[in-house]
Amino acid sequence: MNALAQLGMVSGFPRDIQNIDAVHADEERKDYFITRDGESFAGNHLLVDFWDSKNLDNPKRIDETLRRAAEAAGATILHSHFHHFTPNGGVSGVLVLAESHISIHTWPERHYAAVDVFMCGACDPNLTIPVMQELFQAKRVEVDALRRGRVAQNARKLG
Repeated sequence: MNALAQLGMVSGFPRDIQNIDAVHADEERKDYFITRDGESFAGNHLLVDFWDSKNLDNPKRIDETLRRAAEAAGATILHSHFHHFTPNGGVSGVLVLAESHISIHTWPERHYAAVDVFMCGACDPNLTIPVMQELFQAKRVEVDALRRGRVAQNARKLG
């Protein structure tokens, strides 16, 4: 028995979140890479900074908001975990998606939140921003966008 099977996992995913299609990997397989503008890549990754923000210290509200944001983007939520550092302190957490993740770290004392939104497939991570802005009411929002896992046409193999 391999190590993943011993951990109750197949293909790196816990058995309880697998579906029939994932178990039958020999059948039709999709990698969910995106092809756009003549380029193939793994997914869109947004780095979003919310400055001069509110509502940064409530893990329940942040969880609910990130769930709505994921749904607005067309993502599939697998699970979430959030940690509140003190009764009035920051929140760190992650929403794990079938299409990747949304993670957040807040600094209420600085009125700042850093959010990563990484999504593959047909999801649009840009649709998460207005949903998060409803909660954070940031006076300034900065977004850096990256295409992760770009497939180079003339890529050199290492090794």
